[in-house]
Amino acid sequence: MPLRVLRHPSVGIGSTEFCLHGTTYAVRKQMWNRRFLRRHARPLLLWPVIASLIVLVLWGVALTHLQNDKDALTAQAEQLAHARVNGYAEQINRTVAHIDQATLLVNHLWMEEPGGVNLEKLYVDGVFPKEQFHVTIANDLGDVLGSTLPTPDPVNFSTYGWYQAHKTNAGLGLLVDGTALSVRTGKPVIRFSRRLDDLAGSFAGVTWVTVDPAFLTTLYDGRDLGEGEFISLQLKNGPLLASKTGGAVTLNSVFRSDLGFTSAAGLSHEPGERFHDGQARIVAWKKLSPYPLITVAALAKPHIYAAHNEAAADTQRWALAATLLLIVLAMVGTGYAARLAWRKEQDMETRSIFQLAVDAAREGFYMVRPCYSEQGAITDYEIVDCNERGAELMGFTKDQLLGKCFRALCSSEHFPSTFSFFERGMREGFFEDEMRVPSERFFKADWVQRRLVRSGSGLAMTIRDISESKAHEQALTSIANTDALTGLPNRHWLTHYLPSAINHAAHYHTNLAVLFIDLDNFKNINDTLGHAAGDELLRAAAARLGALVRANDKVVRLGGDEFTIILEQVHKLDDVAHVAQMIVESLGEPFKLGNASGNRVRASIGISVYPQDGTTDDALLKHADIAMYSAKAAGKGRFHFYQSQLSEYLLMRVSREEALRQAIERDEFVLYYQPRVDAATGKLCSMEALVRWIHPERGLIPPSEFIPVAEETGLIVQLGEQVIAKTCAQLAIWRAQGLPPVPLSVNVSALQFNQGKVREVLAQYMARYHIDPALIGIELTESCMVADGANVPLELNAIRKLGVKLLIDDFGTGYSSLSQLQELDVDVLKVDRAFTKKLSQSQQGLAFFKAIVSMAQALDIEVVAEGVETAEQLRLLQTLACSEVQGHYVSRPLPADEVPALMRQRFLFPHLQAVG
Repeated sequence: MPLRVLRHPSVGIGSTEFCLHGTTYAVRKQMWNRRFLRRHARPLLLWPVIASLIVLVLWGVALTHLQNDKDALTAQAEQLAHARVNGYAEQINRTVAHIDQATLLVNHLWMEEPGGVNLEKLYVDGVFPKEQFHVTIANDLGDVLGSTLPTPDPVNFSTYGWYQAHKTNAGLGLLVDGTALSVRTGKPVIRFSRRLDDLAGSFAGVTWVTVDPAFLTTLYDGRDLGEGEFISLQLKNGPLLASKTGGAVTLNSVFRSDLGFTSAAGLSHEPGERFHDGQARIVAWKKLSPYPLITVAALAKPHIYAAHNEAAADTQRWALAATLLLIVLAMVGTGYAARLAWRKEQDMETRSIFQLAVDAAREGFYMVRPCYSEQGAITDYEIVDCNERGAELMGFTKDQLLGKCFRALCSSEHFPSTFSFFERGMREGFFEDEMRVPSERFFKADWVQRRLVRSGSGLAMTIRDISESKAHEQALTSIANTDALTGLPNRHWLTHYLPSAINHAAHYHTNLAVLFIDLDNFKNINDTLGHAAGDELLRAAAARLGALVRANDKVVRLGGDEFTIILEQVHKLDDVAHVAQMIVESLGEPFKLGNASGNRVRASIGISVYPQDGTTDDALLKHADIAMYSAKAAGKGRFHFYQSQLSEYLLMRVSREEALRQAIERDEFVLYYQPRVDAATGKLCSMEALVRWIHPERGLIPPSEFIPVAEETGLIVQLGEQVIAKTCAQLAIWRAQGLPPVPLSVNVSALQFNQGKVREVLAQYMARYHIDPALIGIELTESCMVADGANVPLELNAIRKLGVKLLIDDFGTGYSSLSQLQELDVDVLKVDRAFTKKLSQSQQGLAFFKAIVSMAQALDIEVVAEGVETAEQLRLLQTLACSEVQGHYVSRPLPADEVPALMRQRFLFPHLQAVG
């Protein structure tokens, strides 16, 4: 409708008021302003928004930089604190070990000649360090019998708490007493004491070493300690023994309260309230083993962050100045944008219809008019106008398309849906949708977005080609639902598909089976041949599974070595069992991985069936998983259907794993030792350390019950480290007892070896207990030695550089050859007991063993026969010139307290069977 503008006759030009169809100009202007703000809110807000974003980025970058700088300083400080506390701990450990050895020496001399230990002579001969600590002996009445510290007057210590503790408790070992004043010198000392027993094991007195607290801090050079930084030594129960800040030594704690160091080692950030001087600090600590001591190192945060705080203040000032400048620029830009928008609004009022055509450069625009029948009903829609893009989308030029009706453009099959689309636009005034273009493609696109706006008696239609975005959307959906390694559907896809499959089975009253498949021994493939071979095996296994099921069945990879198969329209359980058996047999066939063939895995399969085993996807998957664990426990390479009692078995398995985890934490494991002897003479050559679990309720548990669980759960890494630590500690104990040194070998699992930490663990504990590397051997399986990967020779070489021997355990059960082992510089082959058993059973067994010995001798590798149980086996091995033998015929595995007798005996063959 045209706009009529009338000038009111009673108003002058200076205050002209217009009437627009009865609406005053003031009201009209107010409405126009509101519409202007609605239309141009975004452009007007652009400058403030951009300025705000820049400010946010500016402050974000500044604060991030400052935080990164602070984090870097913190990391450096934490690293320094760790280094200081570790260095100080190592020094204290060595010092206390020397003190401990002094008390052990006195104890040993006392056992040989009670009351006859001459401390003064030992002190003069240099057995004890001079001017560092003093050694004293008191008898069972507390009277001093001898001391390296001059004692002019008789002194009795029987009333002291530490003396009484030793008297009433024979198992205290080395007892460390807190700082106290010496009764003989009147100066503060720290006392390290040990009980003395007579030959009958009764209390005979106490020997102790007293040390000046300053001596324990002079071990650390305090010149690098900055302002507020200190190192200190304290007992595990809290009392401070000594502390050092710079060059000053103090016996006063800087802590207001005990920090309660609960873990073996750690680091914490403590607030200033925890310290007497009020300075916040980074505190690192380390507990010494086996002594009840804690070393502490602390760095003052004000000193650490002093330079950072100055830089932060400068950065914040610059950021604030930049913020103010951006605010001014935003205000100027917003004013300029408002002026431009005001001018453009004048033109937009007259071009609202045209806006539909230029809404987006890629859109096609059409003006559509309804066609009426003689009775006045709409029968079709005609294109009365369009832009070039619109004509192009429909495969015409603009001149060719104008005047055409949609009945002529669409097939008879799709015209009703098109007509319905226009009807809805006429009825509602606005409508849009997305449409997949039919096969005859009257739009030159796969997907289009259609929009209708009622305009007078007709419709304005825009068409946008969204094929590319739809294709991208479908590609993302495919990626989200497809396993990248095997190309199978993944767990995400299964969570959406399985509920619909269950609903379909419920609607048609059919059964549905869920097969949960786990590849047995797959972990060994990864650990020995490498992850590349593992990925290749997974792809091959996926291909085999896909070939065994029907086209409408679904194979899904859940992750790792787990697959799921959905069998729909199941009529009989026998059909499911048949498919499961085929899978077991197919996956049991050897796989060729790279250049290596003969690699075998087996499949354990758990099966749940809808509806008897569950009516939801979660229930079916859970029950199939439980059934799979039952199949695996029954021997692997088989399938089980779900039964309700299987849930109890799963709980038991989880309980077993948790029990093993707690046993490792509580250190419930001990070592037994089985000797290896010279095959010709029976002379003790070495021993193998074998781990046993001493359960608090079940007693001694053999390795066959817990080693597989440890391997499967990865706990073997922690357990293996404990075994190495106990082996080194036992060697140190036998050394202190004066026993002849005998090498020990330790078994290392494939998982430990492939994690590449065996060398670090060996180095750590050999250094801690001062063990000669020649006394340590590492027993590895063949699979470890010939695993696919460049890191194997590197790791073996690193272990060899420590000076320890490399032994191959259970040789003959893997895939290696003697030539391969020679390249890896192996010292000893331990031939599997299965070949020892066959020695006296057949000529082939004798010939095979002879071949191993001959080739090993040619390669300068010693051969040990495992599992020697009879004199006949020993005789045959002697004729074959086998280097060493090990087995029950020589000795069963023995606990540590029975080993010294063997070590003193040295020759272990029964007299009647020894052969020269």
